[in-house]
Amino acid sequence: MNDLFGTAVAEPEPAFWYGIPHGYRRLDLHPTPEGLEEVARQIGELPEEARDRAVQVFRLYAVVVTMLQRQHVLGWALGMHPDDSGTPALSVLTVSSVPMPGVNPKAVLAKMLAGGAGTGPDGGVLPVELPSGTGFLMEQVRKTTAPGAPPEGQEGPRQGTVWQGTVAIPDTASSSAVVVQLVTASVELADDYRGVLLGVARTVTFTDPAAAARHGSGPGASGSGAEETRSPFG
Repeated sequence: MNDLFGTAVAEPEPAFWYGIPHGYRRLDLHPTPEGLEEVARQIGELPEEARDRAVQVFRLYAVVVTMLQRQHVLGWALGMHPDDSGTPALSVLTVSSVPMPGVNPKAVLAKMLAGGAGTGPDGGVLPVELPSGTGFLMEQVRKTTAPGAPPEGQEGPRQGTVWQGTVAIPDTASSSAVVVQLVTASVELADDYRGVLLGVARTVTFTDPAAAARHGSGPGASGSGAEETRSPFG
């Protein structure tokens, strides 16, 4: 594939496939210094009214890349959609694989559900039926570190409130779980973002869509399945 900065990135054969929704751009988790310099140059050429917003996004990108590299995330995408007032709402979509050696990942997740974790959007675990099997949805609203300088007089980093939605999908063939997570500071749009999250989870497959299409056992699709996932934002 070609990353955000136009350089070729060699990728290993994936163990699973998923789609990227409308309005999201897949970003490189391992940007080159030359690529970062080119993006900085392009931002500097933007009109003044757009430059500040682009700088904020660029800084957020740098912070998130460092964090995701430490968490061994396999893929991530940045979403920008207009909210009810027309202001751009930002969100970050990540996809990772969590190893669970020596255990059945579906049994572990089911035990979490049965162990009094609760159900529903207020901090519980909710089973969801997906084409790839049963997934487990978790949601929370929490405080976290936010990009930018803290308010005058505040000690420590700036804090912000975010909605975080996670779907864990057991992969019993490899004793792991595919984890799809969506985070946004637009907490008031949680219902819409939940729809985006579940839409991505429904595209997760452990069978190469391109191979299935060649053998006539599935719909024609690109390897990412991006065309099949639409955002409720339009």
